[in-house]
Amino acid sequence: MLPTTNPNPRTREVITLQNADIYQKNNLVLSNVNLNIQEGEFVYLIGRTGTGKSSLLKTLYAELPLVNGSGKVVGFDLKALNWRTVPFLRRKLGIVFQDFQLLTDRSVDENLRFALEATDWRNEQEINKRITNVLNSVGITQKRYAMPYQLSGGEQQRVVIARALLNDPELILADEPTGNLDPQTSDDIIKLLYRISRETQTTVLIGTHDMYTLSKYPARTLTCKDGMILEGNHMEW
Repeated sequence: MLPTTNPNPRTREVITLQNADIYQKNNLVLSNVNLNIQEGEFVYLIGRTGTGKSSLLKTLYAELPLVNGSGKVVGFDLKALNWRTVPFLRRKLGIVFQDFQLLTDRSVDENLRFALEATDWRNEQEINKRITNVLNSVGITQKRYAMPYQLSGGEQQRVVIARALLNDPELILADEPTGNLDPQTSDDIIKLLYRISRETQTTVLIGTHDMYTLSKYPARTLTCKDGMILEGNHMEW
């Protein structure tokens, strides 16, 4: 069981949604969403496939637009974003994908270097130091020059988490981070994300339908069900 996260009531809200409607293309998947998540919280977002988990996460990192209602993520007004400002929002986010989305023709080092250079890191010494630090944080320094195909699923997910940490994010959004992993590796990934949240006061929101993980490592839980976001675990499996 994970220790309980107790964000300071004086900390700021990292995610705020008010009367928000979440769309996937032209389909309304979640309506009238009201949500507040504070700095340092560790939160699960659960629900069956197709209930809106991924659409909500994509709205939070501006892959999908917020059409109705209002919302702020790490201080950015979601309704006011445009192609110029979206990159600045994403520099404050760490995004962890189920399917890894690593560049398969580049080593771990080159994948991380590419992400840093894409966010305007230019100093070679600082780039090397940052890559060393994030790989050490996720316990995979020995794989720095390995290619993705040489890594296990758990190792690839650790690289993805390392990539998410490169710019010291205020918020980590993880979409089914254990979906392709065995139970033991899933345990390791959840504990790693929790440790990062606890040690750095980084907010973590995990979209999942892995009830094994949820039962073993309970934390604040939000449920996507019947087109709504409900506080707590309202799933029947």
